Amino acid sequence: MSSETSQTLDRGLRVLEVLAGTSGGLTVTELAQRLEVNRTVVYRLVSTLEQHGLVRRDAKGRLHVGLGILHLAAAVQPVLRDLAQPVLRTLAESVGCTAHLTVVEGSEALALAVVEPSWTDFHVSYRVGTRHPLAQGAAGKAVLLGRAGRDGGARPPAYVTTTGELQTGARGLAAPVRGVEGLEASVGIVTLGILDERVVAPQVVAAADEVAALLVGEPG
Repeated sequence: MSSETSQTLDRGLRVLEVLAGTSGGLTVTELAQRLEVNRTVVYRLVSTLEQHGLVRRDAKGRLHVGLGILHLAAAVQPVLRDLAQPVLRTLAESVGCTAHLTVVEGSEALALAVVEPSWTDFHVSYRVGTRHPLAQGAAGKAVLLGRAGRDGGARPPAYVTTTGELQTGARGLAAPVRGVEGLEASVGIVTLGILDERVVAPQVVAAADEVAALLVGEPG
């Protein structure tokens, strides 16, 4: 570990990562074993995180991620919206379709930001806050595509298309936002008109890559 980092903070974050990835919770002893850290140290970390609502104990004394995490996550969403909005505006105006940024929330896809084109005679109305299963619709399927790309196997396709899965007659195309640690998201478009993949797909993929670059602080 670098001399410029905090070992205590690092361990606390690892506690949250382990608990978030464990169904059913863990005891302090089990958590100490997972982290390969002394039980007394883990107990102090857990007690501190409990005071901030980031860890909770169930009736059996097993540890889980606390509801305080939800408040932190909710604070991140406006940041994501602000960063993505100009990219979505450019995409929507360029292709003449409703553009959106979708993130994972639990087992669902959540539309976090939506921009409709200003110059078209008609376009699909897609509300911020719309939810649907990850396996239904281009936005959710693009997120699953992003997951497939992290398994070390062959690189999956750059984007996914769907027709009529969320709205009769609607066509969707979306690409995963790749390379942002801790974020599962996609950028996509939806239309009731003709969808020319050869024209639209490269622009959607480029928009998803631009959002990723903005989030990790790389120049566009």
